[in-house]
Amino acid sequence: MYDAIVVGARCAGAATALLLARAGHRVLMLDKSAHGSDVLSTHLVHQPGVAALARWGLLERVRASDCPPLGRTVYEVADIRIEGCARGVEGQRTGFAPRRRVLDPILADAAVEAGVEYRDRCRVTGLLRDGTGRVAGVEGRHGSGTFTERAHLVIGADGMRSTVARLAAAPYTVHDPRLTCAYYTYWPDVPADLELYERPAGWVAAVPTNDGTTLVLAYFPQARFEEVRTDARRAYEEQIRTTAPALYERLRGREPAERLHGTGDQQNFFRQATGPGWVLVGDAGHHKDSITARGISDAFQQVESLAAKVTGLLGGDPARLDTALADYARQRDRDLTPGYEATLGVARLDPHEQRLSLLRAVQSDPELTAIYLDMVAGIVSADALYTPRLLALL
Repeated sequence: MYDAIVVGARCAGAATALLLARAGHRVLMLDKSAHGSDVLSTHLVHQPGVAALARWGLLERVRASDCPPLGRTVYEVADIRIEGCARGVEGQRTGFAPRRRVLDPILADAAVEAGVEYRDRCRVTGLLRDGTGRVAGVEGRHGSGTFTERAHLVIGADGMRSTVARLAAAPYTVHDPRLTCAYYTYWPDVPADLELYERPAGWVAAVPTNDGTTLVLAYFPQARFEEVRTDARRAYEEQIRTTAPALYERLRGREPAERLHGTGDQQNFFRQATGPGWVLVGDAGHHKDSITARGISDAFQQVESLAAKVTGLLGGDPARLDTALADYARQRDRDLTPGYEATLGVARLDPHEQRLSLLRAVQSDPELTAIYLDMVAGIVSADALYTPRLLALL
């Protein structure tokens, strides 16, 4: 009998297992993929996520992976160019963008070091329930055999298409239409800061990552997905040329390090976070367009909230656990709704004049620039930008 079974061993799942094990709980972590495999994902970790890695004692492992710090941000839209550094949080002023095949194993290995039992290539096929209907474990397949395992809590950290969410029949509480499609690949020896370029119907980002490569992403309106996918490489390069011409010149004549990756399935939702004996964390419970790259940092925030609320309650009174889980759900929605709404605003790919006027004022002032970059990183809300200093410039 485990205290918790965590389904999913990537950013949300491995971090959840790690914190629960460090708190003294017996944890089983399952994942359908092989340890160290890559996954379709952007992978920028904003400063709040970096601060979490530092609290967990794992930031130096990310640094040691030869992943460069992202101290300077450049953002261009219309006639505006904002460049500078965020003020940061807990002394962390830089972001990092480690490949998922680097970051996920760092977290999973740390979980194992903390005492987590980890099985990869393991697919969950059902939830076990007790006589009251409460979720009490999982069943699944591992290799050529089947298994059942019991736990006081089953945690679904298995991504946007969560099996746990499906098996628990977790309904959507918020569900908005898809707004973008995105394509990306990695370019060797292309110098870059954290660079963001926007125009109507176009968004391009460049992010240095491991192995001396730079991740370059191009976003398109969701309405163009069927057209774009017919010749994705041509559309990708054309979006970079028209949206970020200076970046395009740096790429000209070069070949990417690997194939082009892409998706039109950028879902926007909140699911019900919890029910008797189960809870969702990370993308399983809440997903939004990757254009603001908030997924990893937001997952870490959820992980710490969940671990703090259930530690010491696993194996005790189920009613007390359910109360704690309900509190986690309320806090998740309260904390993540502003960033969700802001992300949908960016993902509409329609920079309106009111925002452009604000950004023209921001670009003229280093202090406002730092506050704005804190907002981009999810450190502060948009309200923090409306200082007397900004209002005097508008």
